[in-house]
Amino acid sequence: MPSVTHDDAPLLADLMPWSVAPPRLGRGWPAAPDPAALKARWDALLKAVGPDREALFQPTRSRTVHTAVGQLPGRAGGTEKLARASGPCPEPVRVLRSPFDEQWLIPDQRLIDAARPELWRVTDERQIFVVETTAGRGERTRGDRPPGGRAGSGGARADDPAGPLLLATSLLPVLRPGRVRPLYRRPGGTEPNLAPALSEHLAARLGREVPAVDVLAWTMAVVRDGPGGLTVPLTGDADVWATGVEAGHRLLWLMRRDGERPRLPGGRRPYVRAPLPSRPLTVRYDPAEEALFLDEGRISPVPPTAWEFEVAGVRVLERWCAVRTGGAEPGTLDAIRPAGWPQTWTSELLELITVLALMAELRPFQVASGGRLAVDPITSTELHRVGVLPAPSSARRPASVLDAHEEGPEGQLALL
Repeated sequence: MPSVTHDDAPLLADLMPWSVAPPRLGRGWPAAPDPAALKARWDALLKAVGPDREALFQPTRSRTVHTAVGQLPGRAGGTEKLARASGPCPEPVRVLRSPFDEQWLIPDQRLIDAARPELWRVTDERQIFVVETTAGRGERTRGDRPPGGRAGSGGARADDPAGPLLLATSLLPVLRPGRVRPLYRRPGGTEPNLAPALSEHLAARLGREVPAVDVLAWTMAVVRDGPGGLTVPLTGDADVWATGVEAGHRLLWLMRRDGERPRLPGGRRPYVRAPLPSRPLTVRYDPAEEALFLDEGRISPVPPTAWEFEVAGVRVLERWCAVRTGGAEPGTLDAIRPAGWPQTWTSELLELITVLALMAELRPFQVASGGRLAVDPITSTELHRVGVLPAPSSARRPASVLDAHEEGPEGQLALL
């Protein structure tokens, strides 16, 4: 059978041409693992007046309490300047704050330096956001140290245990640094963000229908890091395609955590073996006992593969726990936190351990898939020859959304 090096595999940026830089908060306090803490922070901000309110807000060049901006699409936050704002906190929404860490965000554009309204306009229950886990991973030298990570772990490829190159989420992703690629360009799961005619060409080569979500599933399973960016080796072999799509759909299910909740086999499911304290301060892992300790609280079994699971060189579990056990500077809005350890955090932690353990089980397929991808390849050269590539420039811009009204600064009506 013909073969191909990954050098001629199409770029992800060509197959999913519309991408958006990730939202940039500019300040940490509008996001938190606990929605009640966010409402308390909002109340504390509005109780302060004058310079005290501005100091609590933490102004930047992009946002101060005197900045006038409109509502976020689909949200009901106020549009008057924060210096004279009043009223209740906008209802917090669930977001992906860091890899595998679902938190809450106050959906108010006045609080966010770069909210990326184009992402909010296409956020709904049908949407799937694809997030690159790092920018320019292939260009990083082996000695570089990513924030919070260990030296040498950042130049990972798809066969490296440093973690996945892509994340997928149904929630708005609010994490840096990689770009965000929505699967759909419009609400309601319409107009896939794929190179025009890509699905049709794949269908002709594979002899089966190829919906957009299958293209995404395949991409999640086989994406590779190359010198020019992330690449997606494609195949015209129906059996290889089916195997990759099946693995990719499992990855999507685990990352999105929607539908049936993931479970490990009996005897391997993590449980709380010793009660977690109300305010744990330290986190440690014992590989011999396969136990995670939060002070004297104990959860086990926690497989080493779950504890060691990394994204961009940072341990996911370690970071997740650090966010909830770390402190904040007194007198800041960040310092307003739950008085104790909410039961919901324990449930989320047990599920996260399960998800990471099951994710790690898919790594052998992703490593072994390299050889299969050389079977009947669909190359970038082929896609250019048949006119699938290059995607038109319009495909790299957001679609026009004309069926919504958004309130502009100071209550003005913004027409899209």
